[in-house]
Amino acid sequence: MKKFLLVFLIVTVSVTAAAGADNTKLSPELQGYNSTQKVQVIVQYAPGTQVSCSGLLGLVDCLVNDVLKLGGTILGDLPLINGIVAQLDGNAIQSLSNQSNVVYISADRPLTPSLSNATVAVNAPFAWQSGYTGAGIGVALIDSGVSSHPDLNQGILPLSRVVYQQSFVAGNSSASDQYGHGTHVAGLIAGDGLSSTGPLYSKTFKGIAPGASIINLRVLDQNGAGTDSLVIAAINQAIALKSRYNIRVINLSLGRAVYESYKLDPLCQAVEQAWKNGIVVVVAAGNNGRYQQTDGYATVTSPGNDPYVITVGAMKPMGTPTRVDDLIASYSSKGPSVVDAVVKPDLVAPGNLLTSLEAPNSTLYNEYPGNQVPNDYYINGGSSASSSKYFTLSGTSMATGIVSGVVADLLQKSPRLTPDQVKARLMLTAYKTFPQSSSTTDPTTGITYTDQYDVFTVGAGYVDVEAALNSNAVATGTAMSPIATFNSNTNNVYLSDDRSAVWNTSATWSNAAVWGSTQFVAGSGATTTSASSTVSASNALWGSNALWGSNALWGSNALWGSNALWGSNALWGSNALWGSNALWGSNFAAGEQ
Repeated sequence: MKKFLLVFLIVTVSVTAAAGADNTKLSPELQGYNSTQKVQVIVQYAPGTQVSCSGLLGLVDCLVNDVLKLGGTILGDLPLINGIVAQLDGNAIQSLSNQSNVVYISADRPLTPSLSNATVAVNAPFAWQSGYTGAGIGVALIDSGVSSHPDLNQGILPLSRVVYQQSFVAGNSSASDQYGHGTHVAGLIAGDGLSSTGPLYSKTFKGIAPGASIINLRVLDQNGAGTDSLVIAAINQAIALKSRYNIRVINLSLGRAVYESYKLDPLCQAVEQAWKNGIVVVVAAGNNGRYQQTDGYATVTSPGNDPYVITVGAMKPMGTPTRVDDLIASYSSKGPSVVDAVVKPDLVAPGNLLTSLEAPNSTLYNEYPGNQVPNDYYINGGSSASSSKYFTLSGTSMATGIVSGVVADLLQKSPRLTPDQVKARLMLTAYKTFPQSSSTTDPTTGITYTDQYDVFTVGAGYVDVEAALNSNAVATGTAMSPIATFNSNTNNVYLSDDRSAVWNTSATWSNAAVWGSTQFVAGSGATTTSASSTVSASNALWGSNALWGSNALWGSNALWGSNALWGSNALWGSNALWGSNALWGSNFAAGEQ
């Protein structure tokens, strides 16, 4: 019996409805698709419709089929569902959906092997099919170390793609991962899925840049603890090693409380030096989005509060490959940053319940047995025993690894891009269609958390490597994140851009284009200039009694109130957000179901 491997094209589509299309007959990823690029689809017809393409009669039928009239190509018939497989462009798909004999049109989706939901959500397969795997790009992973794993080798060869290892942890010269965090992030960046690829496996766990090299700089001990000085020393070493290993990316899936302006914060100053030395720095936003006193706002950690770096929030893939149903993770930290009110995060990416590389007998592996992946989850006919290769974790740490992989792919294609140009392009091309709000209830506490999809929650949108690779947009200024200011007289929040920033310098780089037109409208009596944009309290998304209302987040007794955010007994209190017994600590996020 012959076995065939079917490879399908995964495409990026807009969900903006096209005029005249019957969206009830279109799968979510095809709704609004209007590109001239043909995609492979399945068309199901009503009973009684002749769709067979076999035999002389079928051939004649196919020659006069409406698919052909619309410029499409018929690849075969599916008599079991009274359908056909065809290639159609956007206009043909929209036109065909209006025909009375058509029941449903869907993308011809891949089934085996099933890739990680994270990779499909950010369109990584497009990058791989185009030959971009991060090959030749070095990613400095400043974390808890990296343990040896087959998925980090050069294919079947025992030669590791972890090309340099160094520990900065006092009293421990080993750069191996005793905590279990760094290895997981390394897999999301550069794992090649070797241990889950082939006919025996039902799922493949592959990183975004499976050809990239990892520079392992260990700064966290077996308990996930480290210090500013260790991280700064590691950043310094990454800069020193840049030329030797072509280090173009630094991944910082870590953080701590913001205690002063980024202009003074030593961590922020260190990441800025890396940025100015031509290294893209990708940082986790933090996992403090459930801080109820501020509804999770103003909880972005350092150095994610720095306006230069790419700060990443976490999305929930919802157990499906498509991103159209993805939601923000309630624990994902929100902006603006405290002290400076920097607009953060910059991007969001999959970060919830992601399966990646395991560090056996590490602290996280032993403390969270529920996160151990059973063999039968990805091995056909496997047992329920725990895998020795893969583990599941959640958090903005994981989302950060995803974005670092995207950056590596982009830099393989366009190595001349500066860090600012990389950040600006990723933000401009990010997917920007979200619901107005979503809620989740913690089954343990019964507390319901509701998130608004505003600029301080999802930033410029959901990272999309395909859109970034297809874009030719090149920023001519910095990509420093804007500063948010609130005017209590108008109830408007103003986004002020640095004079050196590319934002708002043209229609291409307008704030509305970068952060999404649905998030920005002119405020009453306000003037939008090249230096600022206005978020209005009267807009539906920013309802006057919700986020921007004078009695809510921005009220004198709320976020900016002297007794709240800035109060010594609130956000900064030793028993509050940053207290060792509260939300801080290891910065580990439990996954949401």
